Amino acid sequence: MNNDSSNNKYNLIDIGVNLMHKSFNKDREEIIQNAKNLGVSPIILTGTTERSSLEAKKYVSNFNGDLFSTAGVHPHNAKDCNENTIDNLRKIAKNPYVVAIGECGLDYNRNFSPRNKQKKWFERQIQLANELNMPLFLHDREGYDDFRDILEKYEGKIKNAVVHCFTGNKKELETYLDLGCYIGITGWVCDERRGKNLANIINIIPEDKLMVETDAPFLTPRDMKNKPRNNRNEPKYLPHIFEAIATSMGKDSKELAEVVYQNTLNFFEINR
Repeated sequence: MNNDSSNNKYNLIDIGVNLMHKSFNKDREEIIQNAKNLGVSPIILTGTTERSSLEAKKYVSNFNGDLFSTAGVHPHNAKDCNENTIDNLRKIAKNPYVVAIGECGLDYNRNFSPRNKQKKWFERQIQLANELNMPLFLHDREGYDDFRDILEKYEGKIKNAVVHCFTGNKKELETYLDLGCYIGITGWVCDERRGKNLANIINIIPEDKLMVETDAPFLTPRDMKNKPRNNRNEPKYLPHIFEAIATSMGKDSKELAEVVYQNTLNFFEINR
């Protein structure tokens, strides 16, 4: 691996960063450079609406492969989809720096969009990914039964899929692995209150199915000693999260990082 800093132990790719979030308006380029200095590069920006997917695509196109993005509509925003949505995402996804369809899926925790609309637009985005031969960046929160049923309909047809920001239980994890999904783990695993169950089950994830992410600016690792005053998560904290993951899995962090880094390059078809 080529490290950007002699102090790096390893390289990591942050697969889920909401870099177009307003909290980054004043220092986006600094955020990117700080992460790169610690070996976190490239990073992948998450598209959650048509607008944010377009903004992310335009932004990442200026960074010569240090940034990539996804194109999709989060289940929270499914209510805003219309007959033009899929065609708009299709156009965005044709950019070479857009590497997956999503974030798409189901969120029954808040139900910001009616469940029937969530399911409809989840399926439509799966179909788009299949049409374009692109991987899927997936979201599931408390929608397990419907989420599983929809994925099973397309089993064998989906090129690749990662269940982003996984926080579910062992049964859900085993189901997604059985369906061939990769699993994205965040700083949730660093939370001794909410993340204990996750820390106890991630060792069943095969090394070649693991990817890592911050979901910045959200999910700041709770166990960091010097947390930022504004509690804003950043990609530079990914090594801290990764160390917690390696410890929970009982793995050597350097060896695991090499596998996870290569998993991510292969999944998103990023050339390095």
